[in-house]
Amino acid sequence: MWAAAPLLLPLLLLLLPVALARLCRRGAARLEPAGRAVLITGCDSGFGHLLALRLHRLGFTVFAGCLCPGGDGARRLQREAGGAGRLRVLRLDVTRARDVRAAKELVLSHLPERGFWGLVNNAGISTFGETGWLPMETYEKFADVNLLGSIRTTLAFLPLLRKYKGRIVFMSSIIAYFTLGNGIYSMTKAAIEKFCDALRLEMKKFGVQVCIIQPGNYARSTKIQPPLSAEEIWSELSEEEKAVYNKEYVQERADFFNSILSEGSTNGSEVVDAMVDALTSPAPKARYMVARLKEKALVLVCALFPTAVMDSVLSYALSKVKLA
Repeated sequence: MWAAAPLLLPLLLLLLPVALARLCRRGAARLEPAGRAVLITGCDSGFGHLLALRLHRLGFTVFAGCLCPGGDGARRLQREAGGAGRLRVLRLDVTRARDVRAAKELVLSHLPERGFWGLVNNAGISTFGETGWLPMETYEKFADVNLLGSIRTTLAFLPLLRKYKGRIVFMSSIIAYFTLGNGIYSMTKAAIEKFCDALRLEMKKFGVQVCIIQPGNYARSTKIQPPLSAEEIWSELSEEEKAVYNKEYVQERADFFNSILSEGSTNGSEVVDAMVDALTSPAPKARYMVARLKEKALVLVCALFPTAVMDSVLSYALSKVKLA
């Protein structure tokens, strides 16, 4: 242990100025929201909906991107905001380049006096199923929404964010670290984390801060993943997959995943608190993990222990039903 001491001292001396600078910035006044614009994707429901209302109440000019601007969620958002001019609902399908271009034109034509402050890449979709259960079209759709959609909006608004030295917030998940039967969702979150890591370093020289939000299980708060019955899953399987898996196995997997969904937190405001801090703090964190203690422990095991250990933990948690 003592042999490592000469190596630890230079590391501590290197980290000390960083920690002191961070503490000084933490003591600085928080951002004044008035006159600053923020665009949020995925505001029909869930975190995006809650965040749009919170930022509006704080005094930001909010551009709330909705997949269905005429839908119940968008209409409720406008009603809850009281019809104030600082919150605008716009159509924004992040998979469509023309929607993103139109959103940028709208923002540019209605910029408040202090300009464009933040982009929140919140839009996302989720499902579950083993790798072979899902067709290629589903993988393409998930990559387009959860990964390329965030990149598409980021590239469009990057010039404005550099100009006003703003913030970019990405919605990730603790599922970026491991998967429990929803590998398709996990892969998109792991990919967006790496995109953010590169972007965060590149944007420092422009004064642009990049933050990642990593919620735990908030399925009941966001409704991002509705429960799926074994019958629904079985009916979508190809004949080749049906020849490999039996209905008992599919039923057990469906029950397992649906039980996880039912345990999700309903307190989405915890995640919104982190998103607000990322946008307003003088010293925002690179990552905000908003999760229960047992979820954080699972992430810690994944980060610190060999892959074989994590595989054993997850294999134990997953299905005990044997294939026929």
